[in-house]
Amino acid sequence: MTAGDSVDLAAVRQAAGAALAKGEASQARDLLTSAIASGSADASIWLAMAEARALLGDDAGKGEAIDQALAVEPKSLPALLAKADHLAAAGDERAAAAFYRTALQHASRYDRLPAPLQAGLRRAKAATERMVRHLEEFVRAELEARGLGASAAPPRFANAVDILFGKKRAYAQAPRYLFFPELAPIQFHERAAFPWLDAVEAAFADIRDELEGVIGPAFSPYLTQSSDRPKSAQMGLVDNPDWGAFFLYKDGAEQPGAAQCPRTLSALKDAPLTRIPARTPSILFSKLAAGAHIPAHTGMLNTRLIVHLPLIVPEGCVFRVGNDVREWREGEAWVFDDTIEHEAWNRSGRDRYILLFDVWRPELSEAERAGVAALCQAIDAYQGASAWDA
Repeated sequence: MTAGDSVDLAAVRQAAGAALAKGEASQARDLLTSAIASGSADASIWLAMAEARALLGDDAGKGEAIDQALAVEPKSLPALLAKADHLAAAGDERAAAAFYRTALQHASRYDRLPAPLQAGLRRAKAATERMVRHLEEFVRAELEARGLGASAAPPRFANAVDILFGKKRAYAQAPRYLFFPELAPIQFHERAAFPWLDAVEAAFADIRDELEGVIGPAFSPYLTQSSDRPKSAQMGLVDNPDWGAFFLYKDGAEQPGAAQCPRTLSALKDAPLTRIPARTPSILFSKLAAGAHIPAHTGMLNTRLIVHLPLIVPEGCVFRVGNDVREWREGEAWVFDDTIEHEAWNRSGRDRYILLFDVWRPELSEAERAGVAALCQAIDAYQGASAWDA
């Protein structure tokens, strides 16, 4: 038979399959060779040839047939699995894992595949996980020998290694409205970068005294639904009294409660508060009720950072930003990027209270800060429909 002659591939596959089932590998090989000679062989014909070659003890021929199957159909799931299995049998675990991973990437509608392919994908998943585990063990041992083990490595480098091996996620900034480019997505910022926090922490006792003077009915839900905007549950945060607030400043405007907390405001006089008319700053005492959970969410714009000064914190109060999970400690402030996914838990039987306020990111120049403020004011001045109307 010459190239171009018409061949019934389905009939050849059926006949070759029957021969292979009987162990008649030579007959199957001859049938398949005729189909291949026609120049119309698909991946299934080549994979059947690989099976025939394997039964004949021709391992090199098996490998060549699998490669031909992939040359015809690079995304063929059976061919990818066959190639991975062939490499694994030869002891090349790393190369096999590459083909197993590709097979998993192309395995759409996993539950609808024939049982043999589902078994192959389970094998691929196990082999890939095993290879990653062995690689991680080897790499971490090498790093330890070079003085870069988990306890000695620089924190950012240690995080990179954890992300590489899937121990942590690579969290990005996800502001709900304004994204300002080229600002590093840092979960918790280094305390030393904010020397003005010294005065805030030094005033802890005064601030806590003022908080204790307002605890009670004056607290309202931190987020409330506006009647002139579409209803938005925001994952259960809106109108939820479990996340309460007593505002000193809200939407950039001083609130009546500010008069009751002069020492708190005095402690913030050197803080670079985010001043955007009708928007920011927000300065408030924040309550997280006993047993409450604030679901994972992100903030509005990445040009600001959020500061917490813990004031009344029972045991079991935990805060997560990205991969970093910390417990609040009374009197110890921290600064974080709220456009990175974060959430909070109060696993105690008492309410937790903190002072919360927002500040400009230190990387922004005065001109950039003025630009952000002007942008927000321009959006607020527009009377038509806006993406900010939420």
